[in-house]
Amino acid sequence: MTYQVRLLGPEDQQLAWNLGSLAFGYHERPMPEGWASDSPGRRTVGVFDPAERLVAKAVDREQGQWFGGRVVPVSGVAGVATAAELRGRGLGRLVLTRLLHDARERGAVISTLFDTTPGPYRALGWEEVGALVYWTAPTRVLAEIRPDTTTTLRPATEADIPAVDEIYREVARTGTAMMERSGPAFGATPAQLLADYHGFTVAVDDTGTIVGYASWNRGPGYDASGTLTVHDLIGLTPEATRTLLAMLGGWASVAPTVLIRLGAADPAWSLLARGDAKPETTQPWMLRVVDASGAVAARGWPRHLTGEVDLELIDDVCPWNQGRHRLVLSGGNARLEPGGAGTVRLTPRGLAAWYAGAATPQQLRRSGFLTGGDADTDELLRTATAGPVPTLHDYF
Repeated sequence: MTYQVRLLGPEDQQLAWNLGSLAFGYHERPMPEGWASDSPGRRTVGVFDPAERLVAKAVDREQGQWFGGRVVPVSGVAGVATAAELRGRGLGRLVLTRLLHDARERGAVISTLFDTTPGPYRALGWEEVGALVYWTAPTRVLAEIRPDTTTTLRPATEADIPAVDEIYREVARTGTAMMERSGPAFGATPAQLLADYHGFTVAVDDTGTIVGYASWNRGPGYDASGTLTVHDLIGLTPEATRTLLAMLGGWASVAPTVLIRLGAADPAWSLLARGDAKPETTQPWMLRVVDASGAVAARGWPRHLTGEVDLELIDDVCPWNQGRHRLVLSGGNARLEPGGAGTVRLTPRGLAAWYAGAATPQQLRRSGFLTGGDADTDELLRTATAGPVPTLHDYF
Protein backbone atom coordinates (compact mmCIF):
# COMPACT_ATOMS: atom_id res chain seq x y z
CA MET A 1 0.00 0.00 0.00
CA THR A 2 1.24 3.49 -0.80
CA TYR A 3 0.99 6.08 1.96
CA GLN A 4 1.23 9.85 1.72
CA VAL A 5 3.20 11.66 4.43
CA ARG A 6 2.55 15.39 4.83
CA LEU A 7 1.94 18.18 7.29
CA LEU A 8 -1.65 18.41 8.50
CA GLY A 9 -3.77 21.31 7.32
CA PRO A 10 -6.88 23.00 8.76
CA GLU A 11 -9.09 20.45 7.03
CA ASP A 12 -7.38 17.58 8.90
CA GLN A 13 -8.03 18.69 12.48
CA GLN A 14 -11.03 16.46 13.12
CA LEU A 15 -9.04 13.49 11.84
CA ALA A 16 -6.18 14.37 14.20
CA TRP A 17 -8.57 14.64 17.14
CA ASN A 18 -10.22 11.31 16.34
CA LEU A 19 -6.91 9.42 16.08
CA GLY A 20 -5.30 11.04 19.13
CA SER A 21 -8.35 10.86 21.39
CA LEU A 22 -8.78 7.16 20.72
CA ALA A 23 -5.08 6.41 21.23
CA PHE A 24 -4.82 8.34 24.50
CA GLY A 25 -8.20 7.53 26.00
CA TYR A 26 -10.33 10.68 25.80
CA HIS A 27 -12.46 9.60 22.84
CA GLU A 28 -15.70 10.06 24.77
CA ARG A 29 -15.18 13.84 24.61
CA PRO A 30 -16.17 15.79 21.51
CA MET A 31 -13.51 17.91 19.85
CA PRO A 32 -13.58 21.31 21.58
CA GLU A 33 -14.58 24.25 19.44
CA GLY A 34 -11.52 25.87 17.95
CA TRP A 35 -9.20 22.97 18.89
CA ALA A 36 -6.22 22.49 16.57
CA SER A 37 -3.40 20.00 16.61
CA ASP A 38 -1.23 22.76 15.17
CA SER A 39 -0.63 26.15 16.74
CA PRO A 40 2.33 28.52 16.85
CA GLY A 41 5.39 26.36 17.52
CA ARG A 42 3.60 23.05 16.76
CA ARG A 43 3.59 21.10 13.50
CA THR A 44 1.79 17.81 13.02
CA VAL A 45 3.04 15.29 10.47
CA GLY A 46 0.45 12.76 9.29
CA VAL A 47 0.40 9.54 7.30
CA PHE A 48 -2.62 9.08 5.01
CA ASP A 49 -3.75 5.91 3.27
CA PRO A 50 -5.10 5.97 -0.33
CA ALA A 51 -8.60 6.68 1.01
CA GLU A 52 -7.26 9.84 2.73
CA ARG A 53 -7.72 8.26 6.15
CA LEU A 54 -5.24 9.56 8.74
CA VAL A 55 -3.50 6.42 10.00
CA ALA A 56 -0.53 7.84 11.94
CA LYS A 57 0.62 11.20 13.26
CA ALA A 58 3.26 12.89 15.38
CA VAL A 59 3.68 16.45 16.65
CA ASP A 60 6.93 18.44 16.44
CA ARG A 61 7.08 21.06 19.20
CA GLU A 62 9.46 23.98 18.81
CA GLN A 63 11.23 24.32 22.17
CA GLY A 64 14.62 24.84 23.78
CA GLN A 65 16.48 22.99 26.55
CA TRP A 66 19.57 24.00 28.50
CA PHE A 67 22.86 22.15 27.99
CA GLY A 68 26.14 23.51 29.29
CA GLY A 69 24.70 26.94 30.00
CA ARG A 70 23.18 27.43 26.54
CA VAL A 71 19.71 26.90 25.08
CA VAL A 72 19.78 24.15 22.44
CA PRO A 73 17.04 24.13 19.73
CA VAL A 74 14.85 21.07 20.27
CA SER A 75 12.11 19.13 18.54
CA GLY A 76 9.81 18.03 21.33
CA VAL A 77 7.89 15.03 19.99
CA ALA A 78 4.35 14.51 21.28
CA GLY A 79 1.00 13.04 20.26
CA VAL A 80 2.46 10.04 18.44
CA ALA A 81 -0.39 7.73 17.43
CA THR A 82 -1.04 4.96 14.91
CA ALA A 83 -4.37 3.42 13.93
CA ALA A 84 -4.94 0.27 15.99
CA GLU A 85 -5.34 -1.98 12.94
CA LEU A 86 -2.02 -0.89 11.42
CA ARG A 87 0.36 -0.95 14.36
CA GLY A 88 3.57 -2.84 13.86
CA ARG A 89 3.66 -2.14 10.11
CA GLY A 90 6.24 0.63 10.09
CA LEU A 91 3.93 3.66 10.05
CA GLY A 92 5.45 5.03 13.25
CA ARG A 93 8.87 4.83 11.67
CA LEU A 94 7.54 6.53 8.55
CA VAL A 95 6.02 9.49 10.36
CA LEU A 96 8.89 9.97 12.82
CA THR A 97 11.55 9.79 10.12
CA ARG A 98 9.74 12.56 8.25
CA LEU A 99 9.37 14.55 11.47
CA LEU A 100 13.13 14.35 12.13
CA HIS A 101 13.89 15.51 8.59
CA ASP A 102 11.50 18.48 8.88
CA ALA A 103 12.72 19.35 12.39
CA ARG A 104 16.30 19.56 11.13
CA GLU A 105 15.16 21.77 8.25
CA ARG A 106 13.63 24.25 10.70
CA GLY A 107 16.76 24.30 12.90
CA ALA A 108 16.22 21.71 15.65
CA VAL A 109 19.44 19.88 16.52
CA ILE A 110 18.18 17.40 19.11
CA SER A 111 14.82 15.79 19.87
CA THR A 112 13.27 14.80 23.19
CA LEU A 113 10.08 12.96 24.08
CA PHE A 114 8.29 11.21 26.92
CA ASP A 115 7.90 7.56 25.96
CA THR A 116 5.04 5.27 26.87
CA THR A 117 7.08 2.37 25.52
CA PRO A 118 10.77 2.75 24.64
CA GLY A 119 11.16 0.03 22.00
CA PRO A 120 9.89 1.83 18.86
CA TYR A 121 11.80 4.99 19.71
CA ARG A 122 15.01 3.15 20.49
CA ALA A 123 14.77 1.52 17.07
CA LEU A 124 14.92 5.05 15.63
CA GLY A 125 17.82 6.27 17.76
CA TRP A 126 16.23 7.81 20.84
CA GLU A 127 17.52 6.71 24.23
CA GLU A 128 16.16 7.15 27.76
CA VAL A 129 18.32 9.68 29.58
CA GLY A 130 16.18 10.78 32.52
CA ALA A 131 12.78 10.74 34.22
CA LEU A 132 10.33 13.28 35.57
CA VAL A 133 9.48 12.05 39.07
CA TYR A 134 6.85 13.14 41.57
CA TRP A 135 7.69 12.01 45.10
CA THR A 136 5.33 11.49 48.02
CA ALA A 137 6.38 12.28 51.55
CA PRO A 138 4.53 12.60 54.87
CA THR A 139 3.82 16.29 55.43
CA ARG A 140 4.80 15.83 59.08
CA VAL A 141 8.41 15.31 57.92
CA LEU A 142 8.40 18.79 56.43
CA ALA A 143 6.79 20.15 59.59
CA GLU A 144 10.07 19.38 61.37
CA ILE A 145 11.94 21.89 59.18
CA ARG A 146 12.39 25.27 60.78
CA PRO A 147 11.96 28.36 58.55
CA ASP A 148 14.65 31.00 58.28
CA THR A 149 13.78 34.05 60.37
CA THR A 150 15.12 36.54 57.80
CA THR A 151 13.13 35.09 54.88
CA THR A 152 9.47 36.00 54.45
CA LEU A 153 6.79 34.41 52.29
CA ARG A 154 3.87 35.98 50.48
CA PRO A 155 1.52 35.15 47.61
CA ALA A 156 2.98 36.02 44.22
CA THR A 157 1.53 38.86 42.16
CA GLU A 158 1.65 39.36 38.41
CA ALA A 159 4.50 41.83 38.91
CA ASP A 160 6.59 39.05 40.50
CA ILE A 161 6.50 36.72 37.50
CA PRO A 162 9.52 38.19 35.65
CA ALA A 163 11.62 37.63 38.78
CA VAL A 164 10.20 34.11 39.17
CA ASP A 165 11.04 33.37 35.53
CA GLU A 166 14.62 34.51 36.07
CA ILE A 167 14.97 32.36 39.20
CA TYR A 168 13.91 29.32 37.20
CA ARG A 169 16.22 30.30 34.33
CA GLU A 170 19.19 30.71 36.65
CA VAL A 171 18.70 27.16 37.89
CA ALA A 172 18.01 25.79 34.40
CA ARG A 173 21.10 27.48 33.00
CA THR A 174 23.33 25.59 35.43
CA GLY A 175 21.53 22.27 34.94
CA THR A 176 21.30 19.76 32.13
CA ALA A 177 18.28 19.51 29.80
CA MET A 178 15.85 21.71 31.75
CA MET A 179 13.32 23.44 29.55
CA GLU A 180 13.67 27.06 28.50
CA ARG A 181 10.26 28.37 29.52
CA SER A 182 9.82 30.91 26.77
CA GLY A 183 8.74 30.83 23.15
CA PRO A 184 5.56 29.47 21.57
CA ALA A 185 5.19 26.56 24.00
CA PHE A 186 5.12 28.90 27.01
CA GLY A 187 2.86 31.75 26.03
CA ALA A 188 0.81 32.13 29.22
CA THR A 189 0.45 35.62 30.64
CA PRO A 190 1.37 36.21 34.31
CA ALA A 191 -2.34 36.22 35.18
CA GLN A 192 -2.89 32.91 33.40
CA LEU A 193 0.16 31.38 35.08
CA LEU A 194 -1.05 32.35 38.56
CA ALA A 195 -4.55 31.09 37.76
CA ASP A 196 -3.16 27.62 37.03
CA TYR A 197 -2.40 27.03 40.72
CA HIS A 198 -4.23 27.25 44.04
CA GLY A 199 -1.10 28.79 45.52
CA PHE A 200 1.96 30.52 44.12
CA THR A 201 4.29 31.59 46.92
CA VAL A 202 7.44 33.69 46.69
CA ALA A 203 10.27 33.81 49.23
CA VAL A 204 11.76 37.24 49.90
CA ASP A 205 15.07 37.88 51.67
CA ASP A 206 15.84 40.71 54.09
CA THR A 207 16.78 43.06 51.23
CA GLY A 208 13.38 42.65 49.60
CA THR A 209 14.70 40.44 46.80
CA ILE A 210 12.69 37.44 45.61
CA VAL A 211 15.00 34.45 46.10
CA GLY A 212 12.65 31.51 45.62
CA TYR A 213 9.15 30.37 44.84
CA ALA A 214 6.78 27.42 45.02
CA SER A 215 3.72 26.65 42.88
CA TRP A 216 1.23 24.25 44.43
CA ASN A 217 -2.32 22.86 44.41
CA ARG A 218 -4.41 21.78 47.37
CA GLY A 219 -6.31 18.53 46.84
CA PRO A 220 -9.78 17.89 48.25
CA GLY A 221 -10.51 16.66 51.76
CA TYR A 222 -8.84 17.17 55.12
CA ASP A 223 -8.61 13.58 56.35
CA ALA A 224 -6.00 10.95 55.49
CA SER A 225 -6.63 11.55 51.77
CA GLY A 226 -5.63 15.21 51.91
CA THR A 227 -2.73 15.95 49.55
CA LEU A 228 -0.70 19.00 48.61
CA THR A 229 0.84 18.79 45.12
CA VAL A 230 3.93 20.92 44.55
CA HIS A 231 4.94 21.44 40.93
CA ASP A 232 7.91 23.77 41.37
CA LEU A 233 9.91 24.54 44.49
CA ILE A 234 13.07 26.49 43.71
CA GLY A 235 15.23 28.42 46.12
CA LEU A 236 18.33 30.34 45.11
CA THR A 237 19.49 30.33 48.72
CA PRO A 238 19.44 27.64 51.41
CA GLU A 239 17.22 29.92 53.49
CA ALA A 240 14.63 30.21 50.72
CA THR A 241 14.52 26.44 50.15
CA ARG A 242 14.23 25.78 53.88
CA THR A 243 11.46 28.32 54.40
CA LEU A 244 9.38 27.14 51.44
CA LEU A 245 9.61 23.52 52.60
CA ALA A 246 8.65 24.57 56.12
CA MET A 247 5.56 26.29 54.70
CA LEU A 248 4.50 23.00 53.13
CA GLY A 249 4.96 21.33 56.50
CA GLY A 250 2.35 23.70 57.91
CA TRP A 251 -0.32 21.72 56.07
CA ALA A 252 0.36 18.55 58.06
CA SER A 253 -2.88 18.60 60.07
CA VAL A 254 -5.19 18.75 57.03
CA ALA A 255 -3.07 17.43 54.13
CA PRO A 256 -0.94 14.60 55.52
CA THR A 257 0.73 13.86 52.17
CA VAL A 258 2.91 16.07 50.00
CA LEU A 259 3.41 15.18 46.36
CA ILE A 260 6.41 17.08 45.04
CA ARG A 261 8.35 17.15 41.76
CA LEU A 262 12.09 16.97 42.44
CA GLY A 263 15.17 16.17 40.40
CA ALA A 264 17.73 13.65 41.61
CA ALA A 265 20.15 16.35 42.81
CA ASP A 266 17.66 18.97 43.99
CA PRO A 267 18.89 20.94 47.05
CA ALA A 268 15.61 20.05 48.78
CA TRP A 269 17.06 16.59 49.35
CA SER A 270 19.53 18.12 51.80
CA LEU A 271 16.54 18.72 54.08
CA LEU A 272 14.61 15.53 53.37
CA ALA A 273 15.45 11.97 54.32
CA ARG A 274 15.28 9.96 51.10
CA GLY A 275 13.87 7.07 53.08
CA ASP A 276 10.79 9.19 53.85
CA ALA A 277 10.06 9.90 50.17
CA LYS A 278 8.69 7.39 47.70
CA PRO A 279 8.32 7.83 43.93
CA GLU A 280 4.64 8.28 43.12
CA THR A 281 4.89 8.71 39.33
CA THR A 282 7.92 8.23 37.10
CA GLN A 283 7.80 9.41 33.49
CA PRO A 284 10.96 8.48 31.57
CA TRP A 285 12.08 10.76 28.77
CA MET A 286 14.32 10.17 25.78
CA LEU A 287 16.75 12.15 23.64
CA ARG A 288 17.98 11.82 20.08
CA VAL A 289 20.60 13.86 18.24
CA VAL A 290 18.95 15.22 15.07
CA ASP A 291 21.89 17.18 13.64
CA ALA A 292 25.19 16.08 15.17
CA SER A 293 27.27 19.05 13.99
CA GLY A 294 24.58 21.53 15.00
CA ALA A 295 24.05 19.88 18.38
CA VAL A 296 27.76 19.96 19.21
CA ALA A 297 28.02 23.63 18.21
CA ALA A 298 24.85 24.66 20.07
CA ARG A 299 25.57 23.48 23.61
CA GLY A 300 28.16 24.72 26.07
CA TRP A 301 31.22 22.66 27.04
CA PRO A 302 33.72 22.78 29.92
CA ARG A 303 35.72 26.00 29.51
CA HIS A 304 39.00 24.50 30.69
CA LEU A 305 38.81 21.37 28.56
CA THR A 306 40.85 21.26 25.35
CA GLY A 307 41.25 18.21 23.16
CA GLU A 308 40.26 16.24 20.09
CA VAL A 309 38.82 12.81 19.43
CA ASP A 310 37.98 11.13 16.13
CA LEU A 311 34.45 9.76 15.94
CA GLU A 312 32.55 7.59 13.52
CA LEU A 313 28.80 8.08 13.80
CA ILE A 314 26.45 5.32 12.68
CA ASP A 315 23.00 6.64 11.75
CA ASP A 316 20.76 5.26 9.01
CA VAL A 317 17.68 7.21 10.18
CA CYS A 318 19.41 10.60 10.01
CA PRO A 319 22.01 9.81 7.34
CA TRP A 320 23.37 13.36 7.32
CA ASN A 321 25.00 12.49 10.67
CA GLN A 322 26.66 9.35 9.36
CA GLY A 323 30.40 9.12 8.81
CA ARG A 324 33.70 10.19 10.31
CA HIS A 325 34.08 13.41 12.27
CA ARG A 326 36.69 15.00 14.48
CA LEU A 327 35.33 16.43 17.73
CA VAL A 328 37.37 19.51 18.68
CA LEU A 329 36.89 21.11 22.12
CA SER A 330 38.41 24.39 23.28
CA GLY A 331 37.46 27.26 25.57
CA GLY A 332 33.87 26.20 26.25
CA ASN A 333 33.05 25.59 22.58
CA ALA A 334 33.16 22.52 20.35
CA ARG A 335 32.74 21.60 16.73
CA LEU A 336 32.52 18.51 14.55
CA GLU A 337 34.84 18.62 11.56
CA PRO A 338 34.40 16.16 8.69
CA GLY A 339 37.07 13.49 8.48
CA GLY A 340 39.40 11.88 10.98
CA ALA A 341 40.27 8.26 11.64
CA GLY A 342 36.92 7.18 13.15
CA THR A 343 38.67 5.93 16.29
CA VAL A 344 35.53 5.86 18.46
CA ARG A 345 32.32 4.51 16.94
CA LEU A 346 28.97 5.65 18.35
CA THR A 347 25.47 4.41 17.59
CA PRO A 348 22.61 6.97 17.66
CA ARG A 349 21.57 5.78 21.13
CA GLY A 350 25.16 6.04 22.33
CA LEU A 351 25.51 9.54 20.92
CA ALA A 352 22.25 10.57 22.62
CA ALA A 353 23.23 9.22 26.05
CA TRP A 354 26.72 10.73 25.82
CA TYR A 355 25.44 14.14 24.68
CA ALA A 356 23.00 14.28 27.60
CA GLY A 357 25.65 13.23 30.11
CA ALA A 358 23.48 10.25 31.03
CA ALA A 359 26.21 7.61 30.62
CA THR A 360 29.99 7.43 30.63
CA PRO A 361 31.96 5.97 27.70
CA GLN A 362 32.65 2.90 29.85
CA GLN A 363 28.93 2.38 30.40
CA LEU A 364 28.21 2.93 26.71
CA ARG A 365 30.85 0.39 25.76
CA ARG A 366 29.25 -2.19 28.05
CA SER A 367 25.88 -1.47 26.37
CA GLY A 368 27.33 -1.92 22.89
CA PHE A 369 26.69 1.74 22.00
CA LEU A 370 30.39 2.70 21.81
CA THR A 371 33.35 0.79 20.44
CA GLY A 372 36.98 1.65 19.83
CA GLY A 373 39.09 4.23 21.55
CA ASP A 374 41.14 3.86 24.69
CA ALA A 375 41.45 5.24 28.22
CA ASP A 376 42.44 8.68 26.90
CA THR A 377 39.49 9.05 24.53
CA ASP A 378 37.17 7.72 27.25
CA GLU A 379 38.41 10.35 29.69
CA LEU A 380 38.02 13.20 27.21
CA LEU A 381 34.49 12.14 26.28
CA ARG A 382 33.53 11.53 29.90
CA THR A 383 34.78 14.93 31.03
CA ALA A 384 33.16 16.75 28.11
CA THR A 385 29.60 15.97 29.21
CA ALA A 386 30.11 15.32 32.91
CA GLY A 387 27.84 17.49 34.98
CA PRO A 388 24.38 17.69 36.51
CA VAL A 389 22.07 14.73 36.02
CA PRO A 390 19.71 15.31 33.06
CA THR A 391 16.51 16.77 34.50
CA LEU A 392 13.15 17.88 33.10
CA HIS A 393 10.40 19.59 35.10
CA ASP A 394 7.96 20.05 32.20
CA TYR A 395 5.85 17.29 30.69
CA PHE A 396 4.80 17.64 27.07
